[in-house]
Amino acid sequence: MAKRSSLYIRIVEGKNLPAKDITGSSDPYCIVKVDNEPIIRYRPHAQDRGALSLSSARALPAKGTATVWKTLCPFWGEEYQVHLPPTFHAVAFYVMDEDALSRDDVIGKVCLTRDTIASHPKGFSGWAHLTEVDPDEEVQGEIHLRLEVRPGARACRLRCSVLEARDLAPKDRNGASDPFVRVRYKGRTQETSIVKKSCYPRWNETFEFELQEGAMEALCLEAWDWDLVSRNDFLGKVVIDVQRLQVAQQEEGWFRLQPDQSKSRRHDEGNLGSLQLEVRLRDETVLPSSYYQPLVHLLCHEVKLSMQGPGQLIPLIEETTSTECRQDVATNLLKLFLGQGLAKDFLDLLFQLELSRTSETNTLFRSNSLASKSMESFLKVAGMQYLHGVLGPIINKVFEEKKYVELDPSKVEVKDVGCSGLHRPQTEAEVLEQSAQTLRAHLGALLSALSRSVRACPAVVRATFRQLFRRVRERFPGAQHENVPFIAVTSFLCLRFFSPAIMSPKLFHLRERHADARTSRTLLLLAKAVQNVGNMDTPASRAKEAWMEPLQPTVRQGVAQLKDFITKLVDIEEKDELDLQRTLSLQAPPVKEGPLFIHRTKGKGPLVSSSFKKLYFSLTTEALSFAKTPSSKKSALIKLANIRAAEKVEEKSFGSSHVMQVIYTDDAGRPQTAYLQCKCVNELNQWLSALRKVSINNTGLLGSYHPGVFRGDKWSCCHQKEKTGQGCDKTRSRVTLQEWNDPLDHDLEAQLIYQHLLGVEAMLWERHRELSGGAEAGTVPTSPGKVPEDSLARLLRVLQDLREAHSSSPAGSPPSEPNCLLELQT
Repeated sequence: MAKRSSLYIRIVEGKNLPAKDITGSSDPYCIVKVDNEPIIRYRPHAQDRGALSLSSARALPAKGTATVWKTLCPFWGEEYQVHLPPTFHAVAFYVMDEDALSRDDVIGKVCLTRDTIASHPKGFSGWAHLTEVDPDEEVQGEIHLRLEVRPGARACRLRCSVLEARDLAPKDRNGASDPFVRVRYKGRTQETSIVKKSCYPRWNETFEFELQEGAMEALCLEAWDWDLVSRNDFLGKVVIDVQRLQVAQQEEGWFRLQPDQSKSRRHDEGNLGSLQLEVRLRDETVLPSSYYQPLVHLLCHEVKLSMQGPGQLIPLIEETTSTECRQDVATNLLKLFLGQGLAKDFLDLLFQLELSRTSETNTLFRSNSLASKSMESFLKVAGMQYLHGVLGPIINKVFEEKKYVELDPSKVEVKDVGCSGLHRPQTEAEVLEQSAQTLRAHLGALLSALSRSVRACPAVVRATFRQLFRRVRERFPGAQHENVPFIAVTSFLCLRFFSPAIMSPKLFHLRERHADARTSRTLLLLAKAVQNVGNMDTPASRAKEAWMEPLQPTVRQGVAQLKDFITKLVDIEEKDELDLQRTLSLQAPPVKEGPLFIHRTKGKGPLVSSSFKKLYFSLTTEALSFAKTPSSKKSALIKLANIRAAEKVEEKSFGSSHVMQVIYTDDAGRPQTAYLQCKCVNELNQWLSALRKVSINNTGLLGSYHPGVFRGDKWSCCHQKEKTGQGCDKTRSRVTLQEWNDPLDHDLEAQLIYQHLLGVEAMLWERHRELSGGAEAGTVPTSPGKVPEDSLARLLRVLQDLREAHSSSPAGSPPSEPNCLLELQT
């Protein structure tokens, strides 16, 4: 049984931002921080010019937004989902202005507490004003305290032991701080010693104060970064309710550092612009697998019987699912059946349902039905690697060429083209002809790559398209409907998969950044051409935009190529499907791969970036392997089952914020650490997330680790002298970013389906009463020997059992945290 939380975040757009550049504009992007831990995006030159202090803290494994250039009203439309422990407190959105030569400017921020998000059952959605960023509010980290009320000769004594702190904000140029703690009570102030160059200090110092009867004053502890020349920097504070402590007598734990709210603030709300956000929190208590087996078996039984007809439950689920949550339900069902090996059968059932209610061929699979949404999810889960292989080189070429392309005469801007070889402006006709040539080349290259990709397409995708092709041909026979089965396939493959990826390559992980305006227009025109090919070049598609006519020869040729490709794609028999699937499964496809720099320890000298060697790494469900080049023979570095933690390394350890450590055991059971450096923060976060996901079920996962390195005779982070001593910071194995290639989590998908069915239970009971002749709500037949239970009655019984299991489970709402006391983590 486990409590799982996920935070869905969509950064939509900004408006009325202040101008930060001399041009009267800005280049805005966003950083997201959860409890002051940033989700940082890639800044290629941040290291060289002194990165913003936000970027020197530990990053969660996720992405931030791309930069939108020269605008005060940027549109991002980016979304991501972070899985994290349920005890987080707040999420903050920072809008930044990117500068090429100096430090990025902070425009403002929006902060949403966990309680605020949780108070909106459907999530927070809307515009929020940006507020000024105050350095004294940008605190992070926790402090470990032991508090006691002890009897004394004349009066009770308040004893405060300041033990240690972790993850303090780095305030100095060396990537660390020189922290000390100031303890104040009733006008008396005492201070700990200063720990030099550490964000993980250990003090183990105790202070005592006389405690008078009925005292109302609070105990205040402030953490500061000591500076020799300038004023000390505030790191955060904790306020203790002494009256509550007197009742408890003693208290020990990690207390979260809070900002200083005592001084007056400038309120610039409304003057810094606004941010449109969608933030949704989902807390789930996931029961052991055995509790979900009745639900899974019932749904699987329905799908297995689909050859005899659509059954009862799946049509009912579609009927009771609202439009706004249909995509989530489709994705959950698809992943559940994919894990059971029934994805193809589930989709085939949905194809039958859609075809049974469709009479006009031009409306087939064009609505946002459960079939359409499920097929979209299926292609993203099962076909994303295939998409990258076919589309990746073409998208990269479009970005690299950066050509001006326009086919619409009303939008041609000759001045944007520059000059020809004769140093004269090109005419409109020349621009149109050159644009047509460029698009014909891109479209031809894409269609050729698609034609060659039949064997590369995953077997389960091919088999699903075969079923779709057959079902449509059976429903619409005859020569007049010859193209309908082909259009049914292309409505998903081209219109809902390839075309959206062409228009928004960043959202499909084909590119790191959004395209600029010129490249976006090229991609849009290319996507339109692909849609025309996918529509089999119908007169209706040609009539919409007559200026696309110059591409018609390539489009007509592409239709023939596409039909030939689909014919070969769906020509796969059951035996061939099984053989191909077996061959692919034996290859252990990589979860993630790419170049990394590995540190080779040489002696006891200082660790520097030059001691890293570049190798090509591949992470599968079996091991983390490396080779000299992508095509070289791979050698296993770490067996997957031996991984104990994957965490970031402090920036000061190697002079880089892009280094991670993989802690593992060798074949002899001895602890080892591999230090790997990435080229950028985004890549680092993706590797951390991938490593954590594939090792989440390992035995012996560590609860703590050292974010520094053992140099000389001590750890650089906390200055401990024992190399094998307990780590000074907690690991973050549960903090991951949701990706299309995530390992399937059957129990979580079953829990999400159960939650959805619980939300529509009233409608299910209403249908049950109709079918059973007015039975009482909540009364499922208990004598199946007399009247055989139908699938709906069994489903209602399963929901009752799961509700009882949840009500008796010890996991409940997130633990309350009086006085910001966190649960102990070791």
